[in-house]
Amino acid sequence: MKAWILLLVAVFCPAQVIEFESGGLRYQTLTKNGVTIMFAHLHAKVREYSTMQVAVSNGSGQAVIVRPDDFVWETPDGKTMRPVPARKVVAEMLAKGGRGEVVGLVSAYETGIYGMTQLRTTSGYEARRRAALAEVNSTKLKAAAAASAIAFVQMKLAPGESTDGAMFYDTAGKPLPGGVLHVRAAGEMFDFQPSDPGTGK
Repeated sequence: MKAWILLLVAVFCPAQVIEFESGGLRYQTLTKNGVTIMFAHLHAKVREYSTMQVAVSNGSGQAVIVRPDDFVWETPDGKTMRPVPARKVVAEMLAKGGRGEVVGLVSAYETGIYGMTQLRTTSGYEARRRAALAEVNSTKLKAAAAASAIAFVQMKLAPGESTDGAMFYDTAGKPLPGGVLHVRAAGEMFDFQPSDPGTGK
């Protein structure tokens, strides 16, 4: 089944988690009260961080605030993990960033986001990338700018607006353990199905 059909199903079946593949990634998406959240595990890792691609679309009639800290990963043993603040990742990329590592992250992210032909966010990665990279020229600064553009940041989405970005979870260089993603947004709790980051299932 085409990804766009599954996205339409997600819109009209608001309480049901829908899974689909696109750009080599396995996505889960859930809609509640007109707000749609989707995510996929990225294969690329940045130093000690495992990464996740997230997109949020506000189809409701009111503004919605989305915060990285509201995306909680819970492992089967009940341990919870929150994303590392984007500023910390950017600071590390600025201090230690290597071109190869950044290129790998950017390539993995763009493969996923550009493969989603139905997803064109209004204030997501592409807009941030153009703004950030236009102002820098050194390798280390480009590394930091790329991490900054990719990182999911707190945002207030007006009706009809959408955004995307990467979440960075500190896993000490190990793969993100299997588990469930819980997201609090728009006064609702979005609970996704158990997922193994290694397979996306």
